[in-house]
Amino acid sequence: MAKKLMTGSFVALITPFNKDGSVDFAAFRTLLKFHEDNGTSAILIMGSTGETSMLSPEEKKKIIVECAKMKTAKMPIFFGCTGNNTESTIASVKFAKDNGADGAILAAPAYICAPEADIERFFLEVADATDLPLGIYNNPPRVKSDLHWDNLIRIFKHPNYVVHKESTTRVGQVAQILAAKTGVAVMCCDSPNLGLVVPTMSLGGHGTANMTGNVAPGEVATISTPWKSYAEAEGFKNAYLGLLPLLHYTYSAINPVAVKSLMKALGMPAGDLRKPLSGLEGEALAKGLRIVQELGLDKKYGYNIKPLSVAA
Repeated sequence: MAKKLMTGSFVALITPFNKDGSVDFAAFRTLLKFHEDNGTSAILIMGSTGETSMLSPEEKKKIIVECAKMKTAKMPIFFGCTGNNTESTIASVKFAKDNGADGAILAAPAYICAPEADIERFFLEVADATDLPLGIYNNPPRVKSDLHWDNLIRIFKHPNYVVHKESTTRVGQVAQILAAKTGVAVMCCDSPNLGLVVPTMSLGGHGTANMTGNVAPGEVATISTPWKSYAEAEGFKNAYLGLLPLLHYTYSAINPVAVKSLMKALGMPAGDLRKPLSGLEGEALAKGLRIVQELGLDKKYGYNIKPLSVAA
């Protein structure tokens, strides 16, 4: 059976919190509608941008149950389901499937620094245990394990894998996966420091799996549109070069400190970061607000920019 190819902007959504630190489900609903109205193709909840490692098991289950109820046919919702071992990951994926998830994104289990052969087996064993559409996030800075394209191409022969997010600096790896024509959507991180967006899209990539779309969903949707003609390539160039200041800003601190701090200052329903992380203040935050204003995003999206004394 042919895999359904995902394309466009796959936004890793923040997890919004109430003032008391609990998960804000009303804010989740507001943010999901905001993305659906502004060109986001799909959403990932409980990725690294969603502070997933600081959520309790009970919170993770409730987020899946409640947010799956908010999905629409237009914008599928995937959930981060990586556990600390193979069995806990399988259990999380099955829970997501049973409660209405459209898919799950998996990374290598953190901290254990497993050999690549073991991680390849991990991804295949999880896929064998479910028919839920799955994606892989190859992110060695977060989890140490770093899959080679040979590992990934073998994994992507499994029919349950539908999307790949690459977060290394290896353009050659992206090229090899695209050349293999696995039927998996090849997406890349939007970090300008990794520098993958331009080569990925020019080689026939299918989109970006990004966090800057939390603030600029329409602009990121433009740079995430596959190139079918010169028009898409020209639109990409203009949008990408214009968006560079914001891309650099959202990656100026460890994910999601900059983007969530900025969202709160823009009047979006974000809440605070969960401790021990803390938000940006002073000039570091003011810089982000200036970039938003210079790009005209405040007017386009109706952002309510608060005084820094209130936003901090």
